[in-house]
Amino acid sequence: MLQTKQIQELLGAESTLLEFSSPKISKNSLVLSGKDIVDNVFISSDRNNRVLGNLNRLYHSGNLSGTGYLSILPVDQGIEHSAGASFAKNPLYFDAENIVKLAIEAGCNGVASTLGVLGIVSRKYAHKIPFIVKLNHNELLTSPNTFDQIPFASVDQAYEMGAAGVGATIYFGSAESDRQIIEISKTFAYAHKKGMFTILWCYLRNSDFKNGGEDYHAAADLTGQANHLGVTIEADIIKQKLPENNGGYRMLNADGHKFGKYDERMYTELCSENPIDLTRYQLINQYAGRIPLINSGGASGDNDIAAAVRTAVINKRAGGSGLILGRKAFQKPFKEGVEIIEAVQSVYLDKTITIA
Repeated sequence: MLQTKQIQELLGAESTLLEFSSPKISKNSLVLSGKDIVDNVFISSDRNNRVLGNLNRLYHSGNLSGTGYLSILPVDQGIEHSAGASFAKNPLYFDAENIVKLAIEAGCNGVASTLGVLGIVSRKYAHKIPFIVKLNHNELLTSPNTFDQIPFASVDQAYEMGAAGVGATIYFGSAESDRQIIEISKTFAYAHKKGMFTILWCYLRNSDFKNGGEDYHAAADLTGQANHLGVTIEADIIKQKLPENNGGYRMLNADGHKFGKYDERMYTELCSENPIDLTRYQLINQYAGRIPLINSGGASGDNDIAAAVRTAVINKRAGGSGLILGRKAFQKPFKEGVEIIEAVQSVYLDKTITIA
């Protein structure tokens, strides 16, 4: 685990993120459930006792047990990015068991993966770490490549293997999003009935979201609205990319075009260019934080530990609930992958790093 000084050193010039103290949206406007999130938030909801039990198990597993924060290992890239491209860097993870072993060794709260990965080792591990079955995927074997999340598994299959929760992706903004929203809304309702919590990957996909060399797929305003749609269909946890910019609605409404609706106060009174503010705008769209926000770790690069720590600091200081980090860990040697995940956990365990 990292010490505060090591976290500061990894942040380098961006260590100012630890000092940011003037967010546009006050932390007093958020529902900060802390370590007792199940008792403080979900106990008042329509989730049944089995869902509450599984959420409580998730929040009381691994190195972050009892803190109210989450560290989840997600590995569905064998389908989403193709197995060869994902695991060639580290063929160890062609073996499904090693994915679960990594999550356990790194002290993760849970492991999220495909029906096949978790199903092949469920009798050995489902009671040792919360399983989260990712139910739909975008596969890359169709030519030309298509981009649509389609069901690969059912709630009943996840339930029978002893999974604690299920996950799914919706490509908001895509031509297929209406079907996906209807599909996942029904799926999540049934998962709750069976006693499993739900995690939604709230991703954007539309070529119109790129303009003039700028990509707004991770814009705070557009991802914030995607998050709001996600909590509307009762996702218990939202997974979203860390925001990289803002002004997607502005761009899409330029030159006489009409797209959605927005208010300039979204950019002036509710947000700034600071990444903590951008992330807090995502969170406030989740019923002011009643539904937790976990940000994704992103692709593997040259300095993954520094990048992961930066994302964790931004998420925590914005009021988020953790990281769901995959490629940065499993595309490294096993020991190094554990160290990267533990470095992220260090941020959430460090009591000097507080909500801005």
